[in-house]
Amino acid sequence: MTAIYVLDGRRIRTLEDFWLVMGEAVNGPGGYFGRGLDSFADCLRGGFGTPDDDEFAVEWHDHAESARALGPAETVRQLEIRLSRCHPANRPAVAEELAAARNGEGPTVFHWLVEIFEDEAPGVLLLR
Repeated sequence: MTAIYVLDGRRIRTLEDFWLVMGEAVNGPGGYFGRGLDSFADCLRGGFGTPDDDEFAVEWHDHAESARALGPAETVRQLEIRLSRCHPANRPAVAEELAAARNGEGPTVFHWLVEIFEDEAPGVLLLR
């Protein structure tokens, strides 16, 4: 039997909201399912709340609303945070991503998340 985890896209206004909504969908109130892009990818691979032996799917309801909220402005905000925390050797690359985001270019936070789903758990994400 396939476990279905439902995300309420109306509650996802920031990347931090996504971590909360995803964690609660999979593991209940206060549940953890990654609080960073790398840890989210790890969680999707299994062993952190997803069924290890069973199939699962994630239905992202009202994903278009989330896509707007996780668009260019949120991408700029997240890249500004990343730039302030990253290793000095990574700053030029992050600054370049940030400049592109400020020009409305490049992938958005929403695209980052969808790509992680596709890379780590192909076919699991259902956009509704």
